[in-house]
Amino acid sequence: MGNGSVDRETLLRALRDEVPEPRYLHTLGVVEAAVRLAERYGADPTKAELAAILHDFAKFWPIDRLRAAVQASAFPQDVLAYDAELWHGPVAAEVAKARFGVADEDVLNAIRYHTTGRPGMSVLEKVVCLADYIEPGRQFPGVDEIRRLAEVDLDAALAKALGGTIAYLISRGMRVYPLTLLAYNDLIGACAARNKEGGG
Repeated sequence: MGNGSVDRETLLRALRDEVPEPRYLHTLGVVEAAVRLAERYGADPTKAELAAILHDFAKFWPIDRLRAAVQASAFPQDVLAYDAELWHGPVAAEVAKARFGVADEDVLNAIRYHTTGRPGMSVLEKVVCLADYIEPGRQFPGVDEIRRLAEVDLDAALAKALGGTIAYLISRGMRVYPLTLLAYNDLIGACAARNKEGGG
């Protein structure tokens, strides 16, 4: 696949051993959406496919195994004080590097930050993060609006997706990870600056 020595089918077989069938099908949907968005917005579709295949590789690891893997990584350790749903992103990036030989930092960051976002995301990071949110199998109020927006404005679509996640967490009295808030503000700022330049 252009990064490391592992081909697509080998990766998919390995993934199938790690996740339940519904999550495997979700991953195929993320691959489809990520490749389409990459082609639309100028990211490398092969890198988008690779990151999408591996993004949830560690999602179903036992919580203690995930925690230990985060602790052994260079990812900010404060994430351990937040929802464990965030942990599998940085862990999957470590697996991609150690087990599958993925060396491209943009691919690794797209995997690493798909659960949190961060300010200054690359186009590939945005593509994978958004694809995870809007893949064809996702059905929830507002997703079709974000899918339509994704066809015309990557930043605005991802800002809306992150805004929905933030609102969901707040409505349930849960804390929002700081990188997610920073990513949202960064995207909103970019959209506002672009609109101002365009006279909008």
